[in-house]
Amino acid sequence: MSLRHSIRSHQLWSSRACLARSLHTNHGRHPHHLYRYQHQQRRGYFAPLPTQGDGEGGEEKKGDHTRVYLPDPSPSIPSTPPPSARIPTRPLESVLIVNKLRTRPVQEAIEMFMTHLREHHPTTKVYSEDRPDIPEGAEPWLPSPTAPPISLIITLGGDGTILHASSLFRGGAVPPVLSFSMGTLGFLLPFHIDDFAKSLDALLAGHATVLYRMRLKCQFFDGEGKGIGEDWQVMNEVALHRGSSPHLNTIDVYVDGQHLTESVSDGLILSTPTGSTAYSLSAGGPIVHPSLSALVLTPICPRSLSFRPVVFPGGREVRLKISPRSRAPAGVSMDGFLSHVLEPGESVLVRASEYPIPCVNRSSITGSKGRGDEGTDGSGEESDGQKGVPPGKEDDWVRDINNLLQYNATFRSKALLRHSRSESP
Repeated sequence: MSLRHSIRSHQLWSSRACLARSLHTNHGRHPHHLYRYQHQQRRGYFAPLPTQGDGEGGEEKKGDHTRVYLPDPSPSIPSTPPPSARIPTRPLESVLIVNKLRTRPVQEAIEMFMTHLREHHPTTKVYSEDRPDIPEGAEPWLPSPTAPPISLIITLGGDGTILHASSLFRGGAVPPVLSFSMGTLGFLLPFHIDDFAKSLDALLAGHATVLYRMRLKCQFFDGEGKGIGEDWQVMNEVALHRGSSPHLNTIDVYVDGQHLTESVSDGLILSTPTGSTAYSLSAGGPIVHPSLSALVLTPICPRSLSFRPVVFPGGREVRLKISPRSRAPAGVSMDGFLSHVLEPGESVLVRASEYPIPCVNRSSITGSKGRGDEGTDGSGEESDGQKGVPPGKEDDWVRDINNLLQYNATFRSKALLRHSRSESP
């Protein structure tokens, strides 16, 4: 055996041995999990998502409430939520209606929903947030460990209504979200209220898929490293800002415990891919596809011209710590809600949440039509989209960044965009 061949054989054996030893040492398991991981990466491995109030690792049992599927949370199998997954056909046992303030259009929409559910799903329990304007026939619901499990969330309003629905499930799994627009268009509003009956029936028939939108888990610590306050789950972003102070914030950024940089700026934004088209985009951040698992760090008016946005893998932990040299505290906004004020020495630790939000895809129910189009093929016949688009094949995002953001739309490209819409199937 030549010296080169001997060295190559030793390198191959060493790399395999180190990987097997790492699996065995870190997780107390046999190295055969390496091959299990490779096999599961090829075929896709999914475990049932516990319903609200269940403990971690809850098993699916006959008669359970509607569940969607997430990757196996076992630490020996590093994986991320799939881009989309199909909702299994189950009886609709309970619905939570989350709506914005009760304007007349919202009131009429709720009445339509209640009538449809009474006529077609009489055994379904309907819940609404416990507040004075609770709809007639609905039961009050408050987020708590003993709250009744929810099979489906229906939101009526704008993007902010979905963010509010996300905040109701801070400590556990989120049921599938079916969101309806009340006249405004947004990235999180794939369905119009006029199509509520068709959309709901298609979902219950098993034609719908969900897009797992990543959330961030935020934990707060004082100057001694002790936890303060409760943990938060955010769907768009956590933003540290100087608020009404005339002074810039000085914030130290740590990634997995390593010091990355010291920011002197109006603030910092840590966003999800979903939030990359919100506040982060206005501050100059990149657009990230919502099916990715990533954290986007975007500075707000930094003093340095070389401070550019950074995208981290979803498995990283990012700590934002107010520097002792900072001349001002930092306000903390969670999805637009002011939650904390951090003094010098205090910090927030941000990581990907294990509980993303399963949002129902429009294309999986209505096919590949644009917003406002009917689900037909142009001849009056029902399109194949009504049968459901396979998971991973539907994508409203590309259409949305063109229609809603006018992405890269010059004078000429706007005309081309209008022309392509008129000829799209």
